[in-house]
Amino acid sequence: MTTKRVLAVLAAAAALTVPAATTATAAPAQAAACNGYVGLTFDDGPSGNTTKLLGALRQNGLRATMFNQGQYAAANPSLVRAQVTAGMWVANHSYTHPHLTRLSQAQIDSEISRTQQAVANAGGGTPKLFRPPYGETNATVKSVAARYGLTEIIWHVDSQDWNGASTDAIVQSAARLTNGQVILMHDWPANTLAAIPRIAQTLASRGLCAGTISPQTGRAVAP
Repeated sequence: MTTKRVLAVLAAAAALTVPAATTATAAPAQAAACNGYVGLTFDDGPSGNTTKLLGALRQNGLRATMFNQGQYAAANPSLVRAQVTAGMWVANHSYTHPHLTRLSQAQIDSEISRTQQAVANAGGGTPKLFRPPYGETNATVKSVAARYGLTEIIWHVDSQDWNGASTDAIVQSAARLTNGQVILMHDWPANTLAAIPRIAQTLASRGLCAGTISPQTGRAVAP
């Protein structure tokens, strides 16, 4: 009986010790992984490529801000919900992607307000961030966006994926990001999709994590 009791006590002690040690080592490692945050942004969705893009982002532990066009959000509400389910943040990229600075104030208002409604109706919540198409803005565009509680977000690094940039070039663009900065990418290019795993590796090697974009500062911060 004594031997059995000793063995039972040792077994119980071992069972308690192993998980405790594992927890103690895992938590600090995870906490120390992020020395800064960057904003990964994808414009022009949702599209036929969105499902693959979301899968690649999730598989590589990345979250991003999706600047959706209102017309596509209205046509593909299930994809907007998929963006949210995948842990992404949904933002406003106008309804039809026009050159806003060439439009009247009423037309600008329509582009922004209809997108707010389309995203909300699709289950994407009420956007807090707005990216003007082509990065083109002026005082009127900014004032209309502000009327809807939107913070205008441009970018610090342009991946040039919209201009046929190679996968290597897109990865190299992401490697230039520093803490708080935002990169412009798009929902639809095949080369951007192919770049996602390497972007994740590059950021991790530099201690950078994918964060959310602060409506207060327009910079990437911890989620």
